Amino acid sequence: MAGAKNHDYHILPPSIWPLLGSMMALVMASGGIMWMHEVNGGGWVFLAGVAGVLFTMFSWWGDVIKEAHAGDHTPVVQLHLRYGMILFILSEVMFFVGWFWSWFDFSLFPRPLVYAEGAVELVTDPALISTIAQWPPKGLEVLNAFELPLLNTLILLCSGTTLTWAHHALIHGNREGLKKGLWLTIILGLIFSAVQAYEYMHAPFPFAGINYSAAFYMATGFHGFHVIIGTIFLIVCLVRAYRGDFTPKQHFGFEAAAWYWHFVDVVWLFLFVVIYVWGGWGAPVHG
Repeated sequence: MAGAKNHDYHILPPSIWPLLGSMMALVMASGGIMWMHEVNGGGWVFLAGVAGVLFTMFSWWGDVIKEAHAGDHTPVVQLHLRYGMILFILSEVMFFVGWFWSWFDFSLFPRPLVYAEGAVELVTDPALISTIAQWPPKGLEVLNAFELPLLNTLILLCSGTTLTWAHHALIHGNREGLKKGLWLTIILGLIFSAVQAYEYMHAPFPFAGINYSAAFYMATGFHGFHVIIGTIFLIVCLVRAYRGDFTPKQHFGFEAAAWYWHFVDVVWLFLFVVIYVWGGWGAPVHG
């Protein structure tokens, strides 16, 4: 037949999700801008956009799962899905490079700011810079790297171990091991988020006002957001594991979640060493 399929590629049918997702992203961004500028109703517009984006994600990924069950994910398609996940993780790496860049810029080349006649001015006098420019800022208390941050480091390292256990269990057809490994990983991820929330609540410096706190909260906060996303990713995998979706030879959804989680683990190790240990070296410790 002239229209018969004679290749391993999956030709997607027409889908509303790309268009709907773009529109909802525009609504979410517009609502966020309105909310920040205190426009009436901006918060509701933002929440409507968030709901639309979540609905699009749920529906679109649901279609991908249906395609896998239908046999559309041939080895060639699976390979390209892996390429896509790798490129996504690389984009996330560059996202965190930006935050590390700002941290190193602030710490290696500290430039104190002074208030003069209601405006903020940069200190340029070399003699003055040498006496008051330091990192962390003079008089600022920092978090003890070897208390809660070290605990969270151990938690994430353990979560990487339990996830690897779940992966090997899946490869060898041990579905009970897969479920137990995923349960433990999810619980450890939730504990990490709870510990980080407690740390933020008792941090000795504010969210804004100084470069140290701004760089600290943006870098660690976005990592915490990624942990939450990764935990949701793993919860979806756990639900699918109970449904019997994954097989030893076809489980890309689980592999993508595992790659993402291990990426989050590695980023945290750099954050712990650079921001908590090296970044707070020589400063008074809170508590």
